[in-house]
Amino acid sequence: MASRTDSSSSSRKVSEYRARLRARGLRPIQIWVPDVRAPSFMAEAHRQSLAVAQSDRTSDDQAFIESVSDWPGE
Repeated sequence: MASRTDSSSSSRKVSEYRARLRARGLRPIQIWVPDVRAPSFMAEAHRQSLAVAQSDRTSDDQAFIESVSDWPGE
């Protein structure tokens, strides 16, 4: 188990690091993103990809994706 000195030393280092970042004009934010490993995410991604694949506008959708994509060598 870490001693009290170790944890206070870590806290101090983190605090100093954050202070340096703030001095550079940065600020902390928290971002929540989907967990791509979750079964519910995988099921929803699959559901949406099937819906797109079965759409009567598939070629229009693909044409749009290709027009806004930056493919290497093109």
